Amino acid sequence: MPPPRDEFLSSALDAPRATLPGLPDYLADTYTWAYINPRAVQLLDRPIVVSTILWGNADRLMRAALAQIAPGSRVLQAAHVYGTFVQRLADRIGTRGSLEVVDVAPVQVERARAKLANRAHASVRRCDIADPACSGGRSFDVVSCFFLLHEVPEWARRRIVDNLLAAVRPGGRIVFVDYHRPHPLHPLRAVMEIVFRWLEPFASSLFDATIESRSARARDFTWTRSTRFLGLYQVVIGTRKNPA
Repeated sequence: MPPPRDEFLSSALDAPRATLPGLPDYLADTYTWAYINPRAVQLLDRPIVVSTILWGNADRLMRAALAQIAPGSRVLQAAHVYGTFVQRLADRIGTRGSLEVVDVAPVQVERARAKLANRAHASVRRCDIADPACSGGRSFDVVSCFFLLHEVPEWARRRIVDNLLAAVRPGGRIVFVDYHRPHPLHPLRAVMEIVFRWLEPFASSLFDATIESRSARARDFTWTRSTRFLGLYQVVIGTRKNPA
């Protein structure tokens, strides 16, 4: 079952809609309690919470993403990630590489900057990755999207996938890690259906099609995919083809 709504969580879930300039309506309407409310951010942005939410699979899924990124790479990370992922990403590429994290929520930008403060090769910028201008027309060796797509409505999901694919250089790679429709006999299937309905209202629509099918740019990539934990999670990797 979802975690109990204690006094703090109840107040966070019932927090008024955020009204920050530039904040997408879907984020303000749906996820103020998780990503905008400062008290909630302080509570939830902990490795133990991330591990619990992902049923003990957080480290395994982070390692799967990091394994696709070579030291010295120039990397774009789409959105701040709770836990230690952005630090591990910066450490993976090392000082010969560069990491740029983008997020639309000011509190998330501040959180990511604090985590990366002692890593000069990493930077954080506020922008909406659903906006084509967010990547600034630049290209990256690797683009990482870790548990973002299930949190956005389909119209935004299509824009995000398209924009992220456009940011990958020829020969470069994109890595998506996210939820996937679990096996029918998964012991947690019923629990996750409740979680998705109660806390993650956009997640189920992610399962209606493959991630890459959201963008016509996918034809410029070769794709591999695998699932983890009886299908509850997916790792999707695209490698951009070099021009003939």
